[in-house]
Amino acid sequence: MTFEDFNFDSSLAEGLQAMGYVTPTPIQAEAIPVVMQGHDLIACAQTGTGKTASYLLPVLHSIAGTNKHHTDTLILAPTRELAQQIDQQVEGLAYFTGISSIAVFGGGDGIVYEQQRSAIKAGVNILIATPGRLIAHLTSGLLKLDKVRHLVLDEADRMLDMGFYDDIIRIIRHLPAKRQTLLFSATMPPRIRQLAATILHEPQQINIAISKPAEGISQQLYRVFDGQKTPLILKILEDGNYLSTIIFCSTKEKVKMLYKELKSAHIKVAAFHSDFKQSEREEVLLQFKNKKLPVIVGTDALSRGIDVEGIDLVINYDAPPDPEDYVHRIGRTARAATTGTAITLINHKDAHKLKRIETLIGKTIQENPLPEELGEAPKPKTGEHDDRRKNNRNNNNNKKRKPSGQRREGGDARPKDGQAKPEGEAQPQTEGQPQNANGEQQPAKKKNNKKKRWPRRNPKNNDGAQPDAGTQAASSSPVSE
Repeated sequence: MTFEDFNFDSSLAEGLQAMGYVTPTPIQAEAIPVVMQGHDLIACAQTGTGKTASYLLPVLHSIAGTNKHHTDTLILAPTRELAQQIDQQVEGLAYFTGISSIAVFGGGDGIVYEQQRSAIKAGVNILIATPGRLIAHLTSGLLKLDKVRHLVLDEADRMLDMGFYDDIIRIIRHLPAKRQTLLFSATMPPRIRQLAATILHEPQQINIAISKPAEGISQQLYRVFDGQKTPLILKILEDGNYLSTIIFCSTKEKVKMLYKELKSAHIKVAAFHSDFKQSEREEVLLQFKNKKLPVIVGTDALSRGIDVEGIDLVINYDAPPDPEDYVHRIGRTARAATTGTAITLINHKDAHKLKRIETLIGKTIQENPLPEELGEAPKPKTGEHDDRRKNNRNNNNNKKRKPSGQRREGGDARPKDGQAKPEGEAQPQTEGQPQNANGEQQPAKKKNNKKKRWPRRNPKNNDGAQPDAGTQAASSSPVSE
């Protein structure tokens, strides 16, 4: 199949040819016909799969040649950066069509706001907006959305994560009841399906490569005590030849703490979290994109909607609470058929998260030994850690087992001590998961029937217990020289 098979308007086809579009991606091949037929759509597709063009092309086709001077299409995006990216893609694809567009977002000064008002007043065909700024324009009474035919929610899961559910519902009240609604999301948690049930009408559903990291990503992990995390990161950065690195932390307090520690070690680093002004965030991203800044430490705000080429290392300072967020984090590297490395640091509290991540991605993450100079690493249950390392070296990606004697979908239970292994059965992989507070990943019982729990402290005093560092603030400048 090629884009010629869709029989787009000739002016749109000319833009596709100029931009080098020849063969549609899987999400484009499935979504474009559905949208052109006028159906509502709920589509699950990762960033980097071509999802933006999958809704822009049929929308542009429907507008081309109509000579309309009102807002025909509203696209909601969670962040300023994504709104700008979508607008840039509209400008490229619609270059020969005469279709107008504008990105409306917050964070600018009064001049930017007035420029947005002027463009809205003049009339634009496609309005790309963040929910908060769009509501500000609606409240002013200048913006009318009563003629909108297409509503698109891009990265809907991210918008809900950022607390925009009520804003989305409020915006939809300004739209005609008869419209086409297209919802795109990288994940499909229950809250997304609840939103879809509220605002979509008999939608078609498409799932493309849900929660699978790119093949070019080398996924690795280290088991560490908290006090070993920063020294390990410093060693990784020192030993590797990495030009662009993103380090993800689960909270902005941890971002501030790690930023200060890396800065003290003379690493040129920037922080990225919600406390920074929009201008500071833009400056950080600009330096990072231009390869003038080698390291960014940020929250999950960086894991979606930021399209930066050439990121060769992603480090998870801690495991994300949602395993699908792991996929988004490491998806910042190995984009566009390139390769990259993703390293996750696992302490005893995150062991159960590792189990969920490996279940989701369908493979065992390679476990690396901790460098000797950093001290002794946490030990999983007796025998499990060595078995896991052995299996990793042998590239054995069998499914993880459940507690002793139980069977897990996709794999067989490991026989207890003294039991004969069934003939021809391969030795299942041992995951090396520690016992957590909920009793997950209990290994097969030994004859003494006693188990040690994870050590709360490193026997060699390497636990390095530190306060949450919530009181530690980053430097007033987001970039450290």
